[in-house]
Amino acid sequence: MHKYLIIGVQGSGKGTQAAWLARELDLTQISVGEVFRWHVQNHTKLGAQVRRTMAEGKLVDDAVVDSVMRERLQQHDWNYGFVVDGFPRNVTQALFFLESYDIDAVIHLDLPDSEVRRRVLSRRLCSSCGLDYNLMEHRPTEEGRCDVCGGELVTREDDTEEALQARLREFHDKIDPVLALLGRKSPLVTVDARSDRATVTRHIRTGLRLPAS
Repeated sequence: MHKYLIIGVQGSGKGTQAAWLARELDLTQISVGEVFRWHVQNHTKLGAQVRRTMAEGKLVDDAVVDSVMRERLQQHDWNYGFVVDGFPRNVTQALFFLESYDIDAVIHLDLPDSEVRRRVLSRRLCSSCGLDYNLMEHRPTEEGRCDVCGGELVTREDDTEEALQARLREFHDKIDPVLALLGRKSPLVTVDARSDRATVTRHIRTGLRLPAS
């Protein structure tokens, strides 16, 4: 059984690399972002709270994230292990992980703030089905329209320069101590996330000493 954490700033490709690692090792992918997106798209009370918070340029409250993740991990549908992206986000959550699970490795996707801005501000979201697009590498066939359902592509409420700046500041304040703590207890694999998707995947494979595909 393998257990991995993927940590990276918004736009670093955490979800993409977590999905690859889950497929590669037959792991369960557990994503904070996916859980929150489900609540937003299904108009739950938590979803409304998440939407308001992100529109203000803030990260969702740590207590809310902590509660959601503990509940998700308790489902125990990860018989062969898991890869978690987007958690832990503070030292308290990191300590919970270290006390509760034997973590095989922590993967840190390192991305400069300037590249984060370039990637995040290029994102679009289908207003109908919720499919994500990034105009840098996943452009729709018809400008401004979703390839799947034809819905209008819109900018996320929280994807503004002001909101992004606030999130980046909060991310660095909290995550730097988390990485320092986790790196003392588990192998820490830091990968330059500026490269293309395949190169980042290859570097993760090398860092984890996985056999070539």
